Amino acid sequence: MTTTKDAGATTVPNEDTVVATPKKDAVSQTLAQIRSFVAGGVGGVCAVIVGHPFDLVKVRMQTAEKGVYSGAIDVVKKTLAREGVAKGLYAGVSAPLVGVTPMFAVSFWGYDLGKTLVSSLSTVPIKNDTPQYSIAQISAAGAFSAFPMTLITAPFERVKVLLQIQGQNPPPAGQKPKYSGGMDVVRQLYKEGGIRSIYRGSAMTLARDAPGSAAYFAAYEYIKRSLTPRDEQGNITGELSLPAVLTAGGAAGIAMWIPVFPVDTIKSRMQSGEGTSIAGTIRAIYGNGGFRAFFPGFGPALARAVPANAATFLGVELAHKAMSKFFD
Repeated sequence: MTTTKDAGATTVPNEDTVVATPKKDAVSQTLAQIRSFVAGGVGGVCAVIVGHPFDLVKVRMQTAEKGVYSGAIDVVKKTLAREGVAKGLYAGVSAPLVGVTPMFAVSFWGYDLGKTLVSSLSTVPIKNDTPQYSIAQISAAGAFSAFPMTLITAPFERVKVLLQIQGQNPPPAGQKPKYSGGMDVVRQLYKEGGIRSIYRGSAMTLARDAPGSAAYFAAYEYIKRSLTPRDEQGNITGELSLPAVLTAGGAAGIAMWIPVFPVDTIKSRMQSGEGTSIAGTIRAIYGNGGFRAFFPGFGPALARAVPANAATFLGVELAHKAMSKFFD
């Protein structure tokens, strides 16, 4: 079976474990963070390539007139027949590649930086020269990764939401849509309200991504740890099969969305201009349908999360393996 070397494998320390705070020189830390940034970017590309068709199907179902499609499979069939694979299922893929790739790069860089911060503030067991972070420490590092990521995520999602809303409400015949593309959205938002307008919804973006990222990385590490083969003495070998990486990555995607989906709904409403305050937006959403109103599109989001995040972590693991092969 094909395997990947898990350079950051987390294991349960045994009696031979030396407990200490891992120390790296500044150069080693910087190189590790650069590798995490590059690997995250590779993972982002993989996420877009695998997840974009799911997102396109979701958006077309959201924006089409009633009766145009009978379901998700019907969207795929008609799209392929009319436009083919490249122009159909991957229509508009350039925008998420430009936006999502640096998001993932910054996320994994922030996660590595978060683990460095955790190591400096708490004791981390070390075995075979490898730090063995607990799930709580992984969660803390994951939550930290959301802070730098929000600087990119908030404006990107503000633009994406406005373009999706525009697609759902096309202008009358003969009139041009308000926005001609992503850069035009940024230009008009800046003209209307400056940087503040572009970053509208940032607080809710961070409120979603901090706990979401904590659950994301913790779930991945926990499941990866459970699936990693062990030697005759019960020690984790560090070798992880590609199916195991895919399984852990897909589960991480689900773990990320389940606790924060209502927050994402609030964020999207605020970024679309429908909500003027967090409290007011929450009241409006609840008034329109109760608790269920906080979960529109929950099924499609989970359906996309599994393959997209499985591909993400596969790309990250393979990128780390490739860099270790060429540079170590």
